Amino acid sequence: MENFTPVSAAVGGLLIGLSAALLWVAKGRITGISGILGGFSALRPGDIAWRAIFLFGLMTAPLLYGAAGGALPESASHTGPTLLIVAGLLVGFGTRLGNGCTSGHGICGLARLSPRSLAATALFMGSAAVTVFVVRHLIGA
Repeated sequence: MENFTPVSAAVGGLLIGLSAALLWVAKGRITGISGILGGFSALRPGDIAWRAIFLFGLMTAPLLYGAAGGALPESASHTGPTLLIVAGLLVGFGTRLGNGCTSGHGICGLARLSPRSLAATALFMGSAAVTVFVVRHLIGA
């Protein structure tokens, strides 16, 4: 609990919820990052601009926050680029296999009371808990 920051967590949660609600109201689309990114492979007319703007904002927001004087967190990863690339590819494979990611299922799907999203989110969170336990207590990393 040494890094417990309820105010910034609440503000971040409100901003995520606001962005999900705005995309739903404005475009009728779910704010699932893997779906937004994956949608570039089969574009329909009118899909390029909003997807590009959303992803641009997602990537530049931390830079703008840092430029405005906000403290950016340091990377907690002490692995090399090869392991990070393999991990990213595995996460991408998993999101395609599960038809969505934590943002699509955990935020938007649960808000819509989707049973599939409830199952997916329970699996995400359960896998995360098992992974943390194995890495911290069994492997000792």
